[in-house]
Order: sequence, then C-alpha cells, then structure tokens
Amino acid sequence: MFKPSLTRLSIVNAEYYAYHGVKPEEKKLGGKYEVDLDLYYDAKAAQLNDDVQDALNYEEAMFCISEVITGSDNYNLVETICSDILTMLMEKFKNLQKATVRVRKLNVPMRRVIGYIEAEQTIERT
Repeated sequence: MFKPSLTRLSIVNAEYYAYHGVKPEEKKLGGKYEVDLDLYYDAKAAQLNDDVQDALNYEEAMFCISEVITGSDNYNLVETICSDILTMLMEKFKNLQKATVRVRKLNVPMRRVIGYIEAEQTIERT
C-alpha cells in the first residue's frame, strides 16, 4: 500500500504593485512585488475526475495573495505578508497540506544596488 502522494501546484512571479515598507515614502509611493507560491495537496480525486471542483483552484489562491498584498492593510515587513498569505490559504483550502510562499520586494529604497529582497515561509498542516 502506498502513502498518498502530494502534488505541487506552483504560481511563479505573480506581480503586484503595493504600498508596504518601514519608510513613509514606501507607503506613499508604493513599489513592485513578486510572489511565488508552492501548494501541496493530494490531487488523486482531481486527477481521476479531471475536475477543478476536486482540485486546489490556483485562481482562488491568487485571489488570496491579492487580498493580502493589495488590500487595505499596510505592512512594514515582507515576513508579515508571507505569514498572512499562508494563514489565509490554510483557512480557505481544507485539502491544502503544505505551502511555501516567497515574497520579493523590488526597487528597495536603500543606498545599495540590489536586485530585490525576499522572504520565504513554509506552513504545514498537522
């Protein structure tokens, strides 16, 4: 007998413009963000039925990301954005077993030349 396997469903480089950061100008002018999301769930029923009703709907997952990152809350830390995205996903999708999110903040206002800063967080259902 096999242990049920998990399927990974990934969203890569979802782009958003949002108003987060510690500095007042970041909250006023905003900046570009990218989000990657890896969702792990048992997709056996979805595969057998070939039906989105049995799958983890990635469009709804993207809606969760949008709700957090472009919603009315202004965050200081990308780490908090990660945490809130994962919490919303785990509450919404009861079949979600594990998720990893990466939030990249582009155009970081500092006196250094960098591509971006990134926070990554993983959550797993117990």
